[in-house]
Amino acid sequence: MFRTLVVALLLAAPMPLWAQLRDLPDFADLAERQGPAVVNISTTSTVRGPQALPPGAEEDPFFDFFRRFGPPQPREYESRSLGSGFVISGDGYILTNSHVVEAADEITVRLTDKREFKAKVIGSDRRTDVALLKIDATGLPRVAFGDPSKLRVGEWVVAIGSPFGFDNTVTAGIVSAKGRSLPQENFVPFIQTDVAINPGNSGGPLFNLKGEVIGVNSMIFSRTGGFMGVSFAIPIDVAADVAEQLRTAGRVNRGRIGVVIQEVTKELAESFGLPKPMGALVNSVEKGGPADKAGIQASDVIVKFDNKDVDSSSELPRIVAATRPGSKVPVQVWRKGERKDLTVTVGETPEERTGKRQQSGKPSAEALAKLGLSVAELTADQKRELNVAAGVLVENAEGAAGRAGIRRGDVILAVGNQEIKSVDDLNRLLAPGDRPRTVALLVKRGEGSLYVPLRINGS
Repeated sequence: MFRTLVVALLLAAPMPLWAQLRDLPDFADLAERQGPAVVNISTTSTVRGPQALPPGAEEDPFFDFFRRFGPPQPREYESRSLGSGFVISGDGYILTNSHVVEAADEITVRLTDKREFKAKVIGSDRRTDVALLKIDATGLPRVAFGDPSKLRVGEWVVAIGSPFGFDNTVTAGIVSAKGRSLPQENFVPFIQTDVAINPGNSGGPLFNLKGEVIGVNSMIFSRTGGFMGVSFAIPIDVAADVAEQLRTAGRVNRGRIGVVIQEVTKELAESFGLPKPMGALVNSVEKGGPADKAGIQASDVIVKFDNKDVDSSSELPRIVAATRPGSKVPVQVWRKGERKDLTVTVGETPEERTGKRQQSGKPSAEALAKLGLSVAELTADQKRELNVAAGVLVENAEGAAGRAGIRRGDVILAVGNQEIKSVDDLNRLLAPGDRPRTVALLVKRGEGSLYVPLRINGS
């Protein structure tokens, strides 16, 4: 009787259990077809750290004094890291993350057939975390690109990469969200997934079930340093556009209009007479900048840019950055209870100048990249606001620069007694010489200034 009841219930179910199991996706063919186009990337770089104490130093009567108050003695050691990438053309172009190859002295790419190649960086872009590499090979298996805009939340996706150095590891999950904005990441509408991503997966491809790449795995959210079910990928259309610009020009052109914006809260929407929280509230306009010339004012709410709806403030930087400098585009603002149409000529975001490696004897930003420095030219408005005549703005400081004490938001005014007027000036003065040396950077921080000693290794 009991057995009969169970069978009857299974037959009456909307979808039998065997049918549910049958409909689960099979990733074997995808992994077999696409795995050969995924590569392992290993890098080496020289790092300076505290020197180890000699044996018996603890017995010295002055040991405790120097341990507490004496300056640490630097030493050099070799740092190695692992990442992933994937072949986008048969002649050896490879896409990966910028942070995978940042400041690397040597980059090795290993294919699934165990062949190894030394790679060179064609260009890298920190703002999107995309880098383009080139190896000297032909006839390589390559991936096909899909359309991230057609992704649906809940859709199955697959990652292939080298977590912890385990080549061609396949993990699967679903799309958790689209167009995700992250703090300090204004130029990428991330794809959020629950695909297992761990150290070494960075730069690897995210596939849809058709075997098309729809994203580049970039980062995870974690409280432990390991995977916790939340990972983020750069949409492949964003990454491909950046890669093409790096290949053809060695840099990325981004639009800018010269405004400072903030989110429109429910309370602000009510105060401005908006029907709902939407758009990007302009709280200041760069004098003489593109927005100022177009007639955009502080307290305007930008609700459309280039005929694209601006639903939140986080969307505006991405839309503007994707607009080619020099383009004349329509802008719609909410002003005094009504919509107003304007036209703005998009300007160009100052170049970070950390993407293109040195190709000849002419200085490039390679010196800054090796020191972990990302800097940008100061605009005229920023110079007035900071009350400085020259200098460059620190957008990020890692590696040797971070350890020296340089911080994001600092303004580097001089190297020694030589004033810094451009990114090129700084790169030239920080280029490695024949021997290691220490230079003093004059840094403006807040209302004050200080000198920061920075150690530069010899070439």
